[in-house]
Amino acid sequence: MMQKVKITEVKTNPNNPRLIKDDKFKKLVKSIKEFPQMLELRPIVVNDDMIVLGGNMRLKACKEAGLKEVPIIKASDLTDEQQKEFIVKDNVGFGEWDWDILANEWDATNLDNWALDVPVYLDEPSYDELIGDDKKKPATMKITFDSPEQLQKAEIDIQELLDRKYQGAYFSVSAGEI
Repeated sequence: MMQKVKITEVKTNPNNPRLIKDDKFKKLVKSIKEFPQMLELRPIVVNDDMIVLGGNMRLKACKEAGLKEVPIIKASDLTDEQQKEFIVKDNVGFGEWDWDILANEWDATNLDNWALDVPVYLDEPSYDELIGDDKKKPATMKITFDSPEQLQKAEIDIQELLDRKYQGAYFSVSAGEI
């Protein structure tokens, strides 16, 4: 059952393995200020000691936003092991985005403001635009990522796409300037 408590009663989890930094954190604070109802729809989950199991970064952002109270749900019946499992599973993204739907049905500025990591794709020249020996080279694409975690997720997504759609295709990743 959801309840509101003084923000000072809730303790951050020192073993939280997930962080939101810099610009993303600022967007989270802004989101809480502009859409506080979201917190009631997705309250912070705590154990009986009022230590956060789910929502550490939301709690930090709520403090930054100047909130005096936060909605919580107590997870009283979880073992220590289940609490650890919850902390990780609450932060794992099980699904994947359908980029076609997002590109065609959603506003890109809103997605960015809502802190969704939208990959930036550079326009590739058409085959006819390639000249000379470039026609014999494999196609290349440059994508810039904001973090190693974003790159790692993209590598997994790309490999899954290739395995599903283009059996036997491969890709390579390089770091630094090209």
